[in-house]
Amino acid sequence: MSETTTRVAIVTAAGKGMGAAVARKLAADGWKLGLLSPSGGAEKLAGELGGFGVTGSVTSEADLTALVEGATQRWGRLDGVVVSTGHPPKGELLALSDADWHAGLDLILLPVTKLAKLATPIMQRQKAGAFVNVSTFAAFEPDPAFPISSALRAALAGYAKLYADRYAAEGIRMNNLLPGFIDTLPVKAERVAQIPMKRYGRAAEIAATVAFLLSDDAGYITGQNLRVDGGITRAV
Repeated sequence: MSETTTRVAIVTAAGKGMGAAVARKLAADGWKLGLLSPSGGAEKLAGELGGFGVTGSVTSEADLTALVEGATQRWGRLDGVVVSTGHPPKGELLALSDADWHAGLDLILLPVTKLAKLATPIMQRQKAGAFVNVSTFAAFEPDPAFPISSALRAALAGYAKLYADRYAAEGIRMNNLLPGFIDTLPVKAERVAQIPMKRYGRAAEIAATVAFLLSDDAGYITGQNLRVDGGITRAV
């Protein structure tokens, strides 16, 4: 992509936390942004960053469509899609209801599949584009504290690889970013003790990694699950 081309991205769950940090980093790097969150925070932040915001849910196809169409109508293209979501229900494994599992599916996997359907035709016309899905370290090292997240983000890893292989030849990439415990969450001493770096990650570190994965510098990286977890994942 030419350095003079306006780069356009959409970011979900952008009203606070990691999503907001990603939005601020991309704006600082010159991206035009469409932001979504259920709280209204995305609309406020978008106003600060010169973008536009949608108050809505990643579980709503209508809201996701408004986000994608808003970006393409304003700037005529879509180069990056960052899918960040909230947390699904938690609890003892066998105590979780079918409704809990369906809620997790709606929150974790289906927003990615829906946005892929909406954004891919635009990126095919451009012959370029990149997705980054914010997942969790527990996708490959399941944590009993997060059973639905652990199981369904492993499914997200499978989807991302299937998508990446299918569209790589058209210049479209998809990667998952797997954060550990980040400072947007309350710090717990027992969690810190598990982390080799002995600290929570910073939201700005997640944002910088997302920006890299969207950039041309990561142009040969696709279908990957990149851990940004301070070493908490023990598997090699």
